[in-house]
Formats: sequence, C-alpha cells, structure tokens
Amino acid sequence: MQKLLTRIFNRLMKSWSWVLLVLLTIGIKWVSWYPEWVEANYSQGLYPRIATFQRYFFGWLPFSAGDLFYAFLILVILFQTGKFLRLLFRKKLTRTYFSEAAQQGIFFLLFIYVFFNLLWGLNYNRTGIAGQLQLQVKPYSLADLDTLTSVLQEKMNHYASFVSRAQRDSFNRKKMLFVSAAAAYKAAEKEYPFLAYQPRSLKPSLYSYLGNYLGFQGYYNPFSGEGQVNTTIPRFLEPFVSTHEIAHQLGYAKENEANFVAFLACKSYESDVFRYSMYLDMYNYALGEVYSRDTLLARRFQEKAHPQVIKDQREYRDFYRRHKNPVEELVMWGYSHFLRANNQPAGKRSYNEVVAWLVAYYKKFGVGRL
Repeated sequence: MQKLLTRIFNRLMKSWSWVLLVLLTIGIKWVSWYPEWVEANYSQGLYPRIATFQRYFFGWLPFSAGDLFYAFLILVILFQTGKFLRLLFRKKLTRTYFSEAAQQGIFFLLFIYVFFNLLWGLNYNRTGIAGQLQLQVKPYSLADLDTLTSVLQEKMNHYASFVSRAQRDSFNRKKMLFVSAAAAYKAAEKEYPFLAYQPRSLKPSLYSYLGNYLGFQGYYNPFSGEGQVNTTIPRFLEPFVSTHEIAHQLGYAKENEANFVAFLACKSYESDVFRYSMYLDMYNYALGEVYSRDTLLARRFQEKAHPQVIKDQREYRDFYRRHKNPVEELVMWGYSHFLRANNQPAGKRSYNEVVAWLVAYYKKFGVGRL
C-alpha cells in the first residue's frame, strides 16, 4: 500500500498540478464573496448538472459508494499515522521525511478543498431559498415566537392523533422511506419548480450504529452526490431527516436552509407520517427558542402537547442519553467549527435558525401557510 500511495502522490504532485490547485483555490475564495454570482452561475447553473450526473452514476448502487470512499480515506490516514509512529520509535525520522510529508499534506488538503467546493461546497455562499421566495429573514420577537409555536403545536397535535404504529413501521423497509421522501419533493415541485428532484440517490448509512455514538442522523457526500440517512434513529425522525438530506442534494448547503426546504417538502406531501415528523421537528426548534427566552411560556406549551408527542420526545431524550459519550462531544465540536468555516457563524446552532425562516415565511404568506 505504501508503494501505491507514493506512486499516486508522485503522479499527482507535478508542478502544473500545484499551480492549478493554487489558482483554483484563489478563484473559489474570490467568487465566494459574490453570492449573486454563485447563485446564478453555480447553484442554478453548473451544480445541478454535476449533482444529476453524480446521482445517475452512483444512485443505482444498492450501497453507499461515498461511505466506502470515506473508509478508504480513514485507512490512508491510519496507515500514514502508523508509518509515522514506526519511524518515530525506530528514530528514523529525517528532515527529508518531514519535507515530503508536509508537501503531501498540503497538496492533499488543497485537493480536497478544491473538489469539495467545485462539487458542492460553493453552495454555502449562494443567496439561496430566501432569494427564491423573496423572504425577509430578520430577528424575531417573543410574540413572533409565541405565534409560530402555537401554530406548529396545533398542526403537530393534529397529525399526532392520526399517525399509527403501522404507518411508522412501514418505514422498516428503507426503500419505502426513501421513495416517500422523493415523492414529497415531487409534490413540492408543483409549487416550487426549483425543488425538482430526479434521480433519487438516498441510502442508509453504512455507519448508522456508529453514527449514534458520533451524533449524526444523516449526512451528504459531495464526492458521490449520495444522501445518507442513519436508519437506526427513532422512526418518527426518519422522514424529516430524509427530506433534509435531499435538500442538501439540491444545493441547499446551510443547515437552516436545508431544514426550511425539508419543511416545504413535507408540508406539500399528503402524508400524516411525514407531516408529523416535520411539525414535531419544527416545534422542538421553536420550543427551544421559547425556552431560552421565557421558561414559563415554554412549560405552558408543553402542557398542551399531545400525549404521543410527549412520548416521542421522551424516547428521543432516552435515545440521546444512551449514546452520549466524550467522543461525540469532540466530533460535534469539530463539526461546529466546520460549519462556522462555511458561512454559518452559529455553528451547530445553525439548525435552530430555521425558526427565523419560519417566522419570515408566515409573515409574508400568513400563518395559514405554515
């Protein structure tokens, strides 16, 4: 393996490759300062073609090619770390070794940065769904929160009374879950043509059980265009998580945007299960914001929640506590910094910012549209 990796790096690290990577890095950083240009030329121009090709190329596979790619990267990192430790213990580390390792490391990081942004990452710098719907996303008051949470709770309680155990269990077959998530976007496309989603490339994560301990419910692989869902989380979370990952596939990179787009998709879909999953998620985000401002008001809301909602909230808390560990905290710390580096200053709390989008949405279209 060492000879193979050395041969690959030697072929890649030609002088012209360095020049090209540096120029592309500078170009990517420069265009990221112009969201309107990114929206018009990348997010609505080049990216949909890239994403469609990726989903056609990898979507037919019954497993996640992107997960295998990540596994390969981890093996390379472990191999290089083992090689370093072996040379360290044998006291064979030389200046030449450090020089070559530094060059390979810098080249590798530039390579990943360029391809990550060209294949998807530039979407972090688009104008996005706010521009497409002409929403004025602004700071909101406690009164705004009160109105939003009341409506979300009413909708959530309504669908909680209709969702049966059989409907939830139907998603034990993951194909049914993913087909339904794609159907949600087919329904949303009628009102929002820019949410057209074809072909489908949504798959169970190969690392679902591991993900419970690392803290992820789903993720998007920009190198393969696949959306991965952790299919071991509580059933009532899976519909919303699936539509959230499709939103990423459609180029809505920021977590608050992906949450809002998933809201639009689930709301458009005539499915009690998908609507309940979405309204429960949106209610929990809104309730968290209420709690941070007025704990008494938050408690009053909870007193009016449907018994099924209370049961599901308790199940989620128990699920989270069972898997909580120091490694997850470290992973989430790193992930939060990744989000901040990609135009999401709130870090992990970017997910909660969907509340501001929901407030802007009902102020423009009326609470009846929530």
